[in-house]
Amino acid sequence: MRKKRVYKKYHKPDLLHSRVDIGRFVNYVMKDGKKTTAERIVYGAFEAVKKTTGEDPVKIFEKALEQASPMLEVRSRRVGGANYQVPQEVRPERRFMLAVRWIVESARSKKGKPMAEKLAEELIAASKNEGAAIKKKQDMHRMAEANRAFAHFAR
Repeated sequence: MRKKRVYKKYHKPDLLHSRVDIGRFVNYVMKDGKKTTAERIVYGAFEAVKKTTGEDPVKIFEKALEQASPMLEVRSRRVGGANYQVPQEVRPERRFMLAVRWIVESARSKKGKPMAEKLAEELIAASKNEGAAIKKKQDMHRMAEANRAFAHFAR
């Protein structure tokens, strides 16, 4: 039986900056289909970033995503009755998604502030190469480095 064909998704850009990556970020922040609320959170976070750093929030967003994106990950591979954690390079689409996921999750895990402020703090921290999202990336890289001996099992 053949594998199902996976069609490429074409994402819509956001309204304010006309950028696809920010539109996808808004969609990931969104809960229960409330897109206007998600847009308010993301644009509020951008305003907070502009207020605290004085720089262009889009540049900070780009830098944060770049810093939080992992280069390597480990994948489980079964060889001869044993499971090995095989380090592999991360595809660009997945790299973007992991960075977004880690930034949003680490912002959501904080308590006591509005989501826009927490997201702004996390974006600023990630752009400075610190914070919970960066720690996740470093942990993933450490795992891949530790399992480098099994790299020859990669397909």
